[in-house]
Order: sequence, then structure tokens, then C-alpha cells
Amino acid sequence: MSNYTLSVGMEVHAELLTESKMFCRCPVAFGGEPNTRVCPVCLGLPGALPVPNRHAVDLVMRTALALNCKIARHSIFHRKNYFYPDLSKAYQISQYEETNPIGYHGWVDIPSVTGSGTKRIGIRRVHLEEDTGKLMHLPGGGSGVDYNRCGVPLMEIVTDFPPDIHHPDEAREYLVQLRQILLYLDVCDGKMEEGSMRCEPNISVAREGADKLGTKTELKNLNRFRSVQLGIDFERNRQIALLESGGTVLQETRGWNETTESSFGMRVKEEANDYRYFPDPDLVPMEFTDDEIEAVRAALPELPFPKSTRYQEQFGLSAYDAGVLTADRDWAKFFEDAVNLGGTPKEIANLITGELAKALNERGETLGTPEPNRAKSRVTSAHISALATLRDKGEISSKIVKDIFEDMVESGDMPADIMQRKGLRMVNDDSAIRAMVDQVIAENPAMVEKVRAGQTNVTGFLVGQVMKLSKGQANPQLVQSLMRAALDE
Repeated sequence: MSNYTLSVGMEVHAELLTESKMFCRCPVAFGGEPNTRVCPVCLGLPGALPVPNRHAVDLVMRTALALNCKIARHSIFHRKNYFYPDLSKAYQISQYEETNPIGYHGWVDIPSVTGSGTKRIGIRRVHLEEDTGKLMHLPGGGSGVDYNRCGVPLMEIVTDFPPDIHHPDEAREYLVQLRQILLYLDVCDGKMEEGSMRCEPNISVAREGADKLGTKTELKNLNRFRSVQLGIDFERNRQIALLESGGTVLQETRGWNETTESSFGMRVKEEANDYRYFPDPDLVPMEFTDDEIEAVRAALPELPFPKSTRYQEQFGLSAYDAGVLTADRDWAKFFEDAVNLGGTPKEIANLITGELAKALNERGETLGTPEPNRAKSRVTSAHISALATLRDKGEISSKIVKDIFEDMVESGDMPADIMQRKGLRMVNDDSAIRAMVDQVIAENPAMVEKVRAGQTNVTGFLVGQVMKLSKGQANPQLVQSLMRAALDE
């Protein structure tokens, strides 16, 4: 079998966080009774004229700058013409051409899937368009169309050509990083399960050393990271098997079956000229000044991947811990607030990614703004800072940390108050601990003989008995030191 090179272009559609649709004032929301959030404009009725949503334009510029794109000083909307039931006016308002979209010729760095360094993924364009309606299969047979989604502001982010992505894991990592960026920018809610962020990978294979890329297929509307990864892998293997058997890969749009984890043909894929793009005569050009662009650029937050790199360099965190903390904007802010209040960053990170993450999961709580069925946790950055400081000073053991934490999430009391109320201060008195060591040795002569006979692994049992006797309050390092000294006598 010949060796093949995989190439993947990514088209990501993200619904923007606006209150109204792109060209009318109909509200934006998920779900609801079909065809209740519509008007003559988003239904494309004769005589209805569109008016652009300025907030949507600003959100696209914000994203484009975060993705290191150039901004078109003069940008226009086009009509993309095609007839399909979910598009009531038989054209979609979109943007076309190389340098006309609001953002173009950008890039984003992602962690390398090899485990070290980064990889740069080129961004071809970031443009603004309107979403389509949604086809629905009716219980009694036949199909219907819900136009509630029609006209919702939709941002499309397209990677460069030729593609920089050559492995399914790279495609998944790119999508993970892009979603985090959109969440940090507050331009999209990233709820892939609700369809507010959808991915369409364009996949092709070519024999190694070939002068041009192979024929591509497009997988439509994938809304899970795993589906993107599995879908690309399946298509790669399907295309290679087809070519090896003497067949031809068709340029087509394919669907993805989650149950069988396989793709299926839908329709032959169109070329750009089949859509007959032309400037929309009802919409005036958008003009952006240097001052406007620089004002948006200056307001950009630190993005998750650079933040993760900084956490590793500045605070000495592992790549894993830094990745967990920066995956969510609220978690990153919580961590930095705690560090600013005191305590070593590593101990604070351990508390957040360990005990706090566990408590949030078990209690169904959140660190940020309360959500439906998810209350905000009583634990604040001040609680974590204070607990980390007690641990740093050696005043409490890991066992006491857990005891304090269990009380803290329920009561909201500060760690020092809980420690005093429950008498949980760590025992560092040599004589007190030596007394407990002597007691454990006297009560376990058989185990002591095993240790003195060379079975040193039994020492851990004896240390554990001392910790149990002290109710977890003895200094573990001091217990181990005094136990070894006693056994050597």
C-alpha cells in the first residue's frame, strides 16, 4: 500500500452572542415553538429590507483580531444563491472573495500533538453571514422547516489553503483551542450540543510526493470534538481504501452517523461559482478606520493558550494544570485572584484542580455566574488562598486540608475559623508524636519484626497507624522520621 498524506481544512460556524438577529430585530434564543421568532425580513418576504446588526460586526472584528487577521477597511456583503427549503429567500447573505471578509490572512498557535512546542494554523478568513432555518422530521411523516434560527448572526472561520492540519488529533486540538478563544472573547457560548458552534472539515488524501492535493469531501455540521476526530479518521481510511482499489473519490458533501461512526453521501459538492455570488444591493459597504480597529485590539483579553504558557513559565505549573486552569475564563480569574491574595501558586493550583473541582462536580455548582440548576459555590478565592497559606506554613496536613474543605463548601467559613472550631491544627510536637510511635510499635510486634527482618515496605502500615491514632493531625514527615528512628533502635 502506498503512503498517503492527509490534509484537512476546517470551516467553523459560530452563532454570535447577540440579542437580535443579523438583519432584523427578531430575538435570538435556543429552542422554543417553531416559527415564533420570525418576521418579513428573516423570512425574505417581498419588500422587506435588511438592517445590519452592528454588535455582530464588532464581535467578528474582535475575533478576527484575536486570530491575528488583517481587517478589511472596506467590506461588503454578498448574496450566496442556492435553493434549499431551510433558506426561505433562496439566497444567504454572506461575504465572499479573498480580502473582502471582515478578517483575513490570520493564524493561531495550538499545542503540538507530538507533546512539545506549538504548531501554527493559518486562518484564511473570518466572515459574517446569517444562519439558515432548520429542517425537521415530523412525527406523522414528512418534513417541516423551523425558521426561528434563520437570520441568526453567524461567524464563519475558515483555515488556510493549502491546509496546515494533517492529523485528526490536530483538527481536534484546533477546534478545542478555537472554542476556548471564542469563550474568552465572549462572542459565542460554544454550546456545540445546541448547534451554536458547528464544524465542517474538508478532508482529502494524496500520495506522498504528489504535486497537488487529492479530491476533498466535506463532513457537515459536526458538533462534538470526538465526532470531528473520528470523522476525519474514517474519511481518511475510506478515501485511501477507495483509491487503493482503483476507485475515484467524489467531491461531495457527506453526513456523519454517530451510531455507526461512519460517513454517508449526501450530495455532490458545489464549486464557489455555482453559488453566483454578487454584492447585496440592499446593504451598504462597511468601512473601518484605524482608530476603530486599534480600540478593539487594545480591549482584547489575554487568550487561553498564551495564558497557559505564562502560567507554566511564571508560576512553575505543569502543562496539565495550566491547561485545566485556563480552559475556563472563570477558573483562570479565580486562580489569579487567589495567587494575588497569597499562597504558593502550585498549592493553589492543586487545591483548585483537586478538592475544589471535585466539590463543584459533586454539588453541581459553578465558580462563575450562577446558571440554571447550578448555584455559585460558597468557596471564594480568599478561601483557597487562606487554605494554601496554612498548608505552605506546615500548619495542616493533606488529611486536614480535606477535612477543612468538606466543612468550607458547606458552611462558607474561612479555613482558620474551621481549624480552630474543630481543633484541626497539625501536631508538630516531637514528644507527642514519639509517644504515639511507641504505642503503635508496642501494639504491633509482628509487623515490627517483619520490618527488622528486612520487609521495609511494612513501615508504611505502621506510619498509617500513627496517623490514624492522631486522627490525621500528626505531621506525616515527622511521623516517618521518628518511626524510622524507633525501628532502628
